[in-house]
Amino acid sequence: MSATEHAPTPSEYIQHHLGHLANSHDQQTALVDMSYINYDTIIWSVVCGLLAIILMFLASRKATSGVPGRFQCAVEMVVEMVNDQAKSIVHGNVSFIAPMALTVFVWVSLMNSMDFLPVDLFSVWLFPLLGINPEIHHRVVPTADLNGTLGIAVGVFALMIYYSFKIKGFGGFIKELCTAPFGPWMLPFNIMLNVVEFAAKTFSLGMRLFGNMFAGELLFLLIALLGAYSHFGGIGQVIAGSIWAIFHILIVFLQAFIFMMLTLVYMGQSHDAH
Repeated sequence: MSATEHAPTPSEYIQHHLGHLANSHDQQTALVDMSYINYDTIIWSVVCGLLAIILMFLASRKATSGVPGRFQCAVEMVVEMVNDQAKSIVHGNVSFIAPMALTVFVWVSLMNSMDFLPVDLFSVWLFPLLGINPEIHHRVVPTADLNGTLGIAVGVFALMIYYSFKIKGFGGFIKELCTAPFGPWMLPFNIMLNVVEFAAKTFSLGMRLFGNMFAGELLFLLIALLGAYSHFGGIGQVIAGSIWAIFHILIVFLQAFIFMMLTLVYMGQSHDAH
């Protein structure tokens, strides 16, 4: 049989690249199933986290009171930007919240930036060289997996609850939960509305980042198909891929900034009382 007969169709190509390296080859049928573990999301999230720690460590180690280099200047600009945003949004002690927001911004930026790697880098180039079956599923962008983004969002939710209890006290938090925004006579509606608000903040935070990064990854896959399934060939793929990659730089860092800002807003709301 010829090579063209073995070539995947466009839908098979996209489905393969959107699959995860998981602990099960069966498709997930339930909306929530904790038995599924996407190893690629975990691995690349940890790798990006360690890279963020190394970058911040190198920046602090090379910090000087003299004329800063380009790397130190860029890091100082990011740190100052995050610190200013934290002080303007959170009315309280930001000694923990500002570094947390900086960690979120750098970590999410690095995970989003994995989308700049060629879509066939692993399955076509690296896996055959390493003797790994190129047919296995593997996704390199952790934020294009809803499990990854919702995992970070749940961490932000935990911090929201923690600071609500820390700043307002147990009694103050329960009182606000039961009386805001309609007053004590509407207690059941207040509780339901506040619970829905907490849930909406968490899910919207994770799904917003996932939706943007998943769409960007899918568009890269469609552009990659130009080389084999269109009249434009490789030239069209290079031109379209370059244009989208340049535009995607804005999306990558903009989504990280929005995620950080929403995190700060939620932390600020936990410090304020109705």
